[in-house]
Amino acid sequence: MKPLNHSRNIELRDGEIIDSFMDGQVRLIQSKSGYRFSIDAVFLAEFATVKKDDVIVELGTGCGIILLLLLTKEEIKHAIGIEIQEELASQAIRNAMLNQLSNRMSVIMADLRSCPLMPRCADLVICNPPYRKPKSGRLNPDMQKAIARHEIMACLQDVLRTTRSILRPKGRLAIVYPAERLAHVISQLRKFQLEPKRIRIQYPALEAEAKLVLVEAVLGGRPGLNIEAPLVGQGDYSIIPHG
Repeated sequence: MKPLNHSRNIELRDGEIIDSFMDGQVRLIQSKSGYRFSIDAVFLAEFATVKKDDVIVELGTGCGIILLLLLTKEEIKHAIGIEIQEELASQAIRNAMLNQLSNRMSVIMADLRSCPLMPRCADLVICNPPYRKPKSGRLNPDMQKAIARHEIMACLQDVLRTTRSILRPKGRLAIVYPAERLAHVISQLRKFQLEPKRIRIQYPALEAEAKLVLVEAVLGGRPGLNIEAPLVGQGDYSIIPHG
């Protein structure tokens, strides 16, 4: 490992790189060739309803990019990331330090299926879960990428079971999933008393079929669904790093 230039307390591991996003507002340690966050994370951070003094929990935080994006623009009380992979959990911890957000962001290395948080501790749960079935398509030989993308360590039901446990009554869940599995998402949400309230669908292009769906649900919420304007391409967002 080698120290970062600006601090003796933060180290860059072999195979890692620092990228800058949002015109340098967020600096991010991530792998050069392993798992790297995608535009899905940016969509989800923008979509989620965040209120002042919220306690936010992200299940499967990866390198922490979603929490970092939220913390740079919202008056959040505290953000907590749960991550099972040691390398990614380490990146998330160091990214909080790198962006001087350690006082507002905590990272716990744990399995979301046995989440160590107290019940009813969160106002908002956010998750960009692995949503490819284990035997669907080619399994990435890079296990870090495979765990992030395929339901190897956790599935949607695991995410929703933990969400129901840690959300306060009327708390919110924001999730992104393949558009073709929308019916499955809605049916599973309702099994766990999570009522879908907002949906936004992402299309790669105007003439293309939908690719992603962003869903916000409320624990114990009343029926009533708002389908928002579609998101085409990458909208106003970009994940191209700045030098």
